[in-house]
Amino acid sequence: MDNNIEILYIDDEYNNLVGFKAALRMQYNIHIASNTTDAENILMTNPNIRIIFCDQKMPGENGIDFFSRIKKEYPRPIRILITAYADMDTVIDSINRGHIFRFIRKPWEEAEVISCIEEANKFFVTNSLLETRNMELQKAYEELDKFAYSVSHDLRDPLSGVLGAIRIALDFKSVEQVHEILFLMKASIVKLEDYINSLRDYYLLRRGELNLSKIDFNLLFEDILDFYKVYTQNSGIDFNIKVDQSKTFINDKSILELILHNLVSNAIKYQKIDSHDKRINLSVETHNGDARILVSDNGIGIPKEAIQDIFRLFFRASDQAEGMGFGLYNVKTAIQKLKGKIEVESEIDNGSTFIVTIPSK
Repeated sequence: MDNNIEILYIDDEYNNLVGFKAALRMQYNIHIASNTTDAENILMTNPNIRIIFCDQKMPGENGIDFFSRIKKEYPRPIRILITAYADMDTVIDSINRGHIFRFIRKPWEEAEVISCIEEANKFFVTNSLLETRNMELQKAYEELDKFAYSVSHDLRDPLSGVLGAIRIALDFKSVEQVHEILFLMKASIVKLEDYINSLRDYYLLRRGELNLSKIDFNLLFEDILDFYKVYTQNSGIDFNIKVDQSKTFINDKSILELILHNLVSNAIKYQKIDSHDKRINLSVETHNGDARILVSDNGIGIPKEAIQDIFRLFFRASDQAEGMGFGLYNVKTAIQKLKGKIEVESEIDNGSTFIVTIPSK
């Protein structure tokens, strides 16, 4: 039996209240009330109540009326009606208006009450799981709608650009003119490649099990540094890495790389264009089984009002660099997959810091 199950028992007979709590207090967390007003106050202050027992014959408001009145505001608790005698009209009324799970006759027996609680709790758990799945399904449908629109829009644009350039190039006679068109085509192809890479990351995060291995952050950060070396040097960006790792860290390397590439790429994209002091710092410290990764820059920063939205699918806080709004959404999804967390500190014109904490597996 689970003493974490919270139960509310409502009865205007004091002896019934005392007897119910005395009989079941060791197995369950019992709340009692002698009227429906007190019962509603208990429901307001105890949102984890799973099961409500209520006597039908109550002064002021009977059990069916009470259940009918609260079912909209408190739909989750399972409702059980206690009655000394229930005719067919009462049964039909309670089902239609109060959504009663079960009836218990007075005087109740402890064994019957326990059996009723166990059945009601299973029903509550099943409904809760179903509610969670429905919410996840609704979220998935919303993302699918956005995704379908994004694919049709963001794939069509670069392809249209390439096709348009080809049509124009077919009428050109000089090599110089063709070269100009090829540069335009290249820009469209690069945009298309970025989008396809984002889609790859999107689906990588939806695979099943993690592919765990030992992570050497020194090697991982050196690979990141080498990957962006040409770009950072040509753009005058001072890119620094720092690793403090004394113990073995185990996780999914591909997903860690996805997180780092997206954060570092953003730090590069959103530097101040005319600044002569461009900096990116990438550091990690492993401690007590966690890796705390910091990616900071002194770029354009993020507006305060946009920080809560930057992890939403297709959201973009700035038009300084082209993007599809996948990057930070994929970062957040990846961190959730690894059971980690992410924090953001940012100020306009003073840069941003992303703090990622991920546990070792």
